[in-house]
Amino acid sequence: MKNFIFISPNFPTNYWQFCRELKKNGLNVLGIGDQPYDELNAELKDSLNEYYKVNNLESEDEVYRAVAFLIYKHGCIDWLESNNEYWLERDARLRTDFNIASGFHTEDIPRIKFKSKMKEYYAKAGIPTARYHLVDTKNGCLKFIKEVGYPVIVKPDNGVGASDTHKLSCDADLEHFLETKIPDIQYIMEEFIHAEVNSYDAIIDADGKPMFETGNVTPMSIMDIVNNSDNSIYYIVKNLPADTRAAGRRTVKSFGVKSRFVHFEFFRLTQDQEGMGKKGDIVALEVNMRPCGGFSPDMMNFANSTNVYKIWADMIAYNRSTLPDGEHAYCAYAGRRDGKNFVLSHEEIMEKYGSNMKMMERIPDVLSGAMGNQMYVATFGTKKEMDAFYKDILKCKK
Repeated sequence: MKNFIFISPNFPTNYWQFCRELKKNGLNVLGIGDQPYDELNAELKDSLNEYYKVNNLESEDEVYRAVAFLIYKHGCIDWLESNNEYWLERDARLRTDFNIASGFHTEDIPRIKFKSKMKEYYAKAGIPTARYHLVDTKNGCLKFIKEVGYPVIVKPDNGVGASDTHKLSCDADLEHFLETKIPDIQYIMEEFIHAEVNSYDAIIDADGKPMFETGNVTPMSIMDIVNNSDNSIYYIVKNLPADTRAAGRRTVKSFGVKSRFVHFEFFRLTQDQEGMGKKGDIVALEVNMRPCGGFSPDMMNFANSTNVYKIWADMIAYNRSTLPDGEHAYCAYAGRRDGKNFVLSHEEIMEKYGSNMKMMERIPDVLSGAMGNQMYVATFGTKKEMDAFYKDILKCKK
């Protein structure tokens, strides 16, 4: 029996389903988390063979000791995963320190976590990227800005999500950023790309081949959603565009991805841009060597009539999956922001779109910055129907 350590199986709250499918496939599923066992939901308890509680998942020493104990009790560990961007670097260190062969190791981190390093591998894949400058002095930044022009985007070279991301539109913005930026963090400055974000989401087998592929579209910038406290929208596509699929597969090959659930982000240009391409072209943004966050795995299921938790667990256990390709649909996410005077009440939304609705719930405060406060997930057969849903659900009274 293979031993699988799952870090933080209780958060995000839907991740217990990864554990359930692993256990169904005969793996010995060992959880490490900081939530008391009695507070875990019943489904997660049933999906784990053992749970080791630490006082603080942020504590390297505590988690290290937990892994050591589970190895002492159960023998060699075959897999260790969190499927969470926040823990990817520590996952790699634990695999390296405990000689766990599967997954990324410490030496792999630069190319999968540092945005500046990613560009080298995109170049090998033949996919253009935004020009960049590693933030140093004011003069160094101004020299780069003279080359690309305002606005520019600044964010940590090694960062998670859209946190600490800034759009600088003038010299005064640059000066303010340089005066207030967090010390000891290396920032990357990039030219502004006029685009929407399209993703390639896939489960890749041990041979680097896709077992499942889909994608999403984010018409609004996550940076703007967070910084402007705006509503949040994105959707899973009904059918993955051929150019996104091709770019995704080239990226998989260039980065040497095997045995992973991945979320690769690309820009799709909304206008011609010098040095980048024509309107509609694909430009690389960043790789994420884990599933798309939030409720996206569930949305992939709704959009493709499948079960990505099972496909991923089948990849782990058998390196194959027998799940058939089901009926496809658009799956829309709408996250409404508290404090806005919306035209439609919750009751009116459900009356009109109840037959389309798949999920609805309040978003935890820790995630609401990028996802809104009240979310709705619904499926539609056509983009026209989906667009009408977005118009209705987000319309505010004047």
